[in-house]
Amino acid sequence: MNLATIPLRNLRRKLPRTLLSAAVFSLGIASVVALAHLSKVVGDSLERKMTAFGANVLVTPRTQSLSVGYGGLSLGDVSFDMRYLPVAETVAAVRAIPMKDTISVVAPKFALLTRVGGVPVGVVGVDFPSERGIKRYWQPRGDFPAGDDGVLAGSAAAAALSLDLGDAVTIEGRTFRVAGVLAPTGSEDDRVIFADIAAVQRLAGKENMAHFVEVAALCAGCPIDEITAQIQAALPEASITAMQHVVKQRMAAISFVKHLALSVSLVIMLTACAMIGLSVFSSVNERKNEIGVLRAVGFSKAGVFSLFCLEAVLTGMVAAVVGYVGGVLAAGIVPDILETGATSAMAFDLGEFLLTFAAVTALSAAAAAPPSLAAARLDPAAALVTL
Repeated sequence: MNLATIPLRNLRRKLPRTLLSAAVFSLGIASVVALAHLSKVVGDSLERKMTAFGANVLVTPRTQSLSVGYGGLSLGDVSFDMRYLPVAETVAAVRAIPMKDTISVVAPKFALLTRVGGVPVGVVGVDFPSERGIKRYWQPRGDFPAGDDGVLAGSAAAAALSLDLGDAVTIEGRTFRVAGVLAPTGSEDDRVIFADIAAVQRLAGKENMAHFVEVAALCAGCPIDEITAQIQAALPEASITAMQHVVKQRMAAISFVKHLALSVSLVIMLTACAMIGLSVFSSVNERKNEIGVLRAVGFSKAGVFSLFCLEAVLTGMVAAVVGYVGGVLAAGIVPDILETGATSAMAFDLGEFLLTFAAVTALSAAAAAPPSLAAARLDPAAALVTL
């Protein structure tokens, strides 16, 4: 008998308890692996879904303004040297930044203040596919315009102009048809009319121009400041503003998901480690006589300590392999069961497996250390008394 065979024989002799301990530890490891993957895919999915509720970076042309006042009365700021952003060039520049993979939507806007039926109203030119990507909360009655001859009316604007689906509306001498009416959003969208940006540009004689561009960036794992810096470098003549409150809200939601998964994982692993420790404690109490014999035939305290630690480590090794494989399989199933809408595919990662294997081995040894130390400190004479 030696340090390799004694633990193996004891594990085989107490096979039901060994299998139960390995099963509990494997279940804990599988849960942690699946939770880690689930928190990542759910976090990414949540970030993409939240991106649909507005932009987090605003690109505007640089303008000069003059504060006007006289006789101690402030008349406000007056902007002059009005500039525009070239749409094609701006969109291409944003899409070409080094962190371009984080850019979800680039939505240019052209605003036109006009009158419809004698009523002053704002008409905003948008690229509808991009706008729908950034404002998925839009719920129109009717449909979105399919061509450049349709408009989408905000709820307040439609009420003020008595517009309904299919009605004709004349804007700057051109007739459009109301394709849809937005449900109330509680935002500025309710008070304007949306039309194809190219059509509005032609009406204003400003083709390929935009007043501003909204950018939705996926920032679950990247600093928004770095993205804005790269956009600024690509568009030195523009003013780039990060909407920090939007970013912070998204990051807080994503951080909550990840912290929740981490907290649950820690509880699971602590419970599994406690089970390993209790199992070794039970084994020590049952084998006091055996410990006395081992000490009597020459085993040192370190040898006895190593025997019990090795039993736990061997159990942990088996649990690490079974648990990781089970976690990979569960990670591919759980997102679909929970209907998260996130991509559930998870491939076997050798580096991740080796890291998990090493961590579980270390945890097993740590959990077994207190009872193993107690076994090593047993007085051999006292242990042999009951023989």
